[in-house]
Amino acid sequence: MIPELDFIDSLPVAAFATDGQGRVVRYNDAAALLWGHRPSPDQRRWTGAWRLLATDGAPVAGDASPAARTFAEGRPPEWPAVLVAERPDGSRRSFMPRPALLADAAGRPAGVLELMLDVAAEADGGLAAERLAAIISSSDDAIIGKSLDDRVTSWNHAAERIFGWTAEEMVGQPISRIIPPELLHEEETLLTRVRNGSRIEHFDTERITRDGRRIAISLTVSPILNAAGQVVGASKISRDISARRRSETTQRQLIEELNHRVRNTLAMIQAIARQSLRSSPGPEAFAESFGGRVQALARAHDLLVAGEMAGAELGAILSAELAAVADGAAARVEASGPAVMLEPRLAVQMALILHELASNARRHGALSGHGGRVLVDWVVEAGPDVRRLGLVWRERGGPGIIPEAVPGFGFALIERSLTANAGSTRRRFEPAGLVWELGLPLPELPALLPGAPGAEEARPSPPLHPAALDGRRVLVVEDEPLIALEVETELVEAGAEVVGPAGSVEAALALIESESLDAVLLDANLAGRPVDAVAGTLAARGIPFAFASGYGPAGLPEGFRDRPLIGKPFGGAALVALVEELTRPRQAATVIPLRKRE
Repeated sequence: MIPELDFIDSLPVAAFATDGQGRVVRYNDAAALLWGHRPSPDQRRWTGAWRLLATDGAPVAGDASPAARTFAEGRPPEWPAVLVAERPDGSRRSFMPRPALLADAAGRPAGVLELMLDVAAEADGGLAAERLAAIISSSDDAIIGKSLDDRVTSWNHAAERIFGWTAEEMVGQPISRIIPPELLHEEETLLTRVRNGSRIEHFDTERITRDGRRIAISLTVSPILNAAGQVVGASKISRDISARRRSETTQRQLIEELNHRVRNTLAMIQAIARQSLRSSPGPEAFAESFGGRVQALARAHDLLVAGEMAGAELGAILSAELAAVADGAAARVEASGPAVMLEPRLAVQMALILHELASNARRHGALSGHGGRVLVDWVVEAGPDVRRLGLVWRERGGPGIIPEAVPGFGFALIERSLTANAGSTRRRFEPAGLVWELGLPLPELPALLPGAPGAEEARPSPPLHPAALDGRRVLVVEDEPLIALEVETELVEAGAEVVGPAGSVEAALALIESESLDAVLLDANLAGRPVDAVAGTLAARGIPFAFASGYGPAGLPEGFRDRPLIGKPFGGAALVALVEELTRPRQAATVIPLRKRE
C-alpha cells in the first residue's frame, strides 16, 4: 500500500508518485505546469509527460524511464542528468529527474517518488544570481550583508571605496567597527526591527571610515530570509550623502548670504533716500540726487553680475558712471591707470564715490561748461602688508568753486566710504580747479589684471529731533559706510552721542576697550568676518547690545541668538526705540528677608 502522499502538494518543485504498476497516482501543480497537462492514472506509465525524450530527441519509453528503472532495480539508476518532457502542444521543457523508492508499512517497494527540477527555472535562477552579483559588485552604493550577531558576511567594492576597509578585513568582523560609539543604540534599534521582518527605508545617519573621518550616509536595511522564511541576517545599502549634505549646507549659506546682501542693499537705498532728502532743497533736487545714486548702485551690480559676483574692475566702474552721468561731456575726461579688480562690497562703494565726483563735476565743476576737463589717474603701490590704491581726480578749466560752509551728503559719502575701509581722502580747491586725492588699501584678490562727490551747495544742518536718548553713548559697529552714516544721523538727532562707527572687528574691540559705552548696535558680519569675539567681549563686560543685521537669527553668533535683533532695512523710530530699551535703567530686584523660624 502506498503511504500518505499529501506532502507532495507542498513541495517547492515539480513532483509525482506512482504505484508499483507505474500508474501516476499523485502529482502537484508544479508537475502539471512542467508537463503542460494533467494526466489520468492510465494515460502514461512511470511518467506524466505527453512524451519523454532524451536530450538528443530520441524517445524514452515509460518502462525505461528513471522512475520505472528505480522501481525495477531497487535504487535510482545512473541516468543522463537531463531529460525532455514534450507537451501536448509540442513545446518542450527540460528537467533533471530525481527518483526515489516509496515503501509500504512493511518496508516493501510500493512505488516511486520523482522530483523534476526544471532546468529553465534553475538556469533563470542562476542567471538572476549572476546578474544580482554583477549589480552588487558594480554598485556605487555600499552593499553589506551581516548576520544577526552583527558580523559582516558580505562587503562589496563600493563599501571598500566608501569606508576604506577591504572585504578581507571586514568579513567576519563586527559591523560596529564603522559605527560611531554614540550611535550604537541606533544599530540595536535597527536590528530589533529587522528581526521582526521590517524594512527600514532611507535612514540618514553617520559612519566612520578607516582613516577616522565621519561621513553622512543614507541607510536602507532589509531582512535576509532563508527558504523557510526565517530572518537569518540583514542587508544594508549605504549611500554616501556627504556631498549632498555639503551642497545643502552651502545652499543654506548662500540663501542666508543672499538675504543678507539684499537687506543690506535695501538698507543702503533707505540711507541714500534719507540722506538725500535731508540735503535736498526741494522735491525735484531730491528725485534727481536720489535717483542718480540708486542707478549708480544698479550699474555697479550689473558689473558684478557680469563678473559672476567675483568683483568689478575700477576702469569699468569709472566708464559706466561717466557714460551715465557726464553724458556728452564724458569725452572730456582723461583716465589712466592699471586694471584693478575690486571685491564686490568695495566695488559698490567706489561706484557711489565716482558717481558723486562725476555728478558734481557735471552740475558745478569742470564738466558743467564747455571748456573744462577732468583728469583721473590711479596707481597701485605694493606695501609691506597690503597693496594700496591711490586715485587722484583733477578738474581743470571749470568755474571757480567756493568751499561750502556745511559739507553736503556727497562729501560725507566719499569720506565715510573711504574711512570705513581704512582709506583716506583729501579735497583741495586749487586755482586751476578742484582736486580729490583718494587712498584705499586693497584686499588680496587676483587683482592686477593685464593691460589696462564734490562740492555741493551749502545748506544748513537739519534740526535735531527731540533728545529721546539724552546724551547716551552708543557704539555703532557697521562696515557699510552709508548705513553707518544713516544710523549715526538718526541717533544723533535723537540726542545720542555716537562712538565710532567701527567697521571692523579690531576697531570695535579697541573702542570697547577705550570708551565708556551705554549700548552697542552690532552688525552680525563685518567684511565677511563673524563678530563672535565682539559679542563675547560685550557680554563679558555687561554692556547692553543688540544686532542690526540683514541676517536672521540663524546668522547670529551661536550663544547670542536670543539677543535683540533689528533687521535691515529699519526705520529711525524703531532704531531709537531699540537703543532706548537697551539703555533703560533696570529696576533692581526687591530682596525680601526670610522670616526667622520661631
